[in-house]
Amino acid sequence: MYILPKSFYARDPKVVAIDLLGKVIVRKLDGERLSGIIVETEAYYGFNDPASRAYGGIKPFCRVMLEEPGTLFIYMVHGNWLLNIVTLPKGIPSAVLIRAVEPKEGIKIMLRNRRVKRIYDLTNGPGKFTKAFGITKEYNGLNVADPSSPINIIDEGYRPSSIESSHRIGVSRDLPQKLRFYIKDNPYVSKAKPKA
Repeated sequence: MYILPKSFYARDPKVVAIDLLGKVIVRKLDGERLSGIIVETEAYYGFNDPASRAYGGIKPFCRVMLEEPGTLFIYMVHGNWLLNIVTLPKGIPSAVLIRAVEPKEGIKIMLRNRRVKRIYDLTNGPGKFTKAFGITKEYNGLNVADPSSPINIIDEGYRPSSIESSHRIGVSRDLPQKLRFYIKDNPYVSKAKPKA
């Protein structure tokens, strides 16, 4: 069991998105530990990816995409905070969005942060996950490879037996390749469907 190093993230975002499945995201909150198995991700490239925040050039709010691999890029869409992790070497914009996790530790705190009737609805979407984990823009720019960071990603040795892919969710223009990845048959994968 170890914290994933910067070198893990300094690769093609598609590769990182696939390899993050089964890893455990850990959030330290008020002396408590919240964790969940990453079950769904999406890869985003830079200037030539029409669904990327870096498409057409870097805007001030997304300059963090040029930082060291492993840096958190957190921004709001439709009232929800989305957690992305910067990939590729510094200066090349790309990131992986964490779309869903399977809760592991600190579930009572997650339920306090986000009241739901069904446990499967607790973290089965990018905004649901960040709300349950208490993650907001204040963590933007931190690096998950830093052991002192309140958010880390750990390899516990689990490898999913079957991974599926699709086009990304909620994007009006997408690249030809499928860049959304998820663990097959995991009940915490989001219910949203990609555009045909």
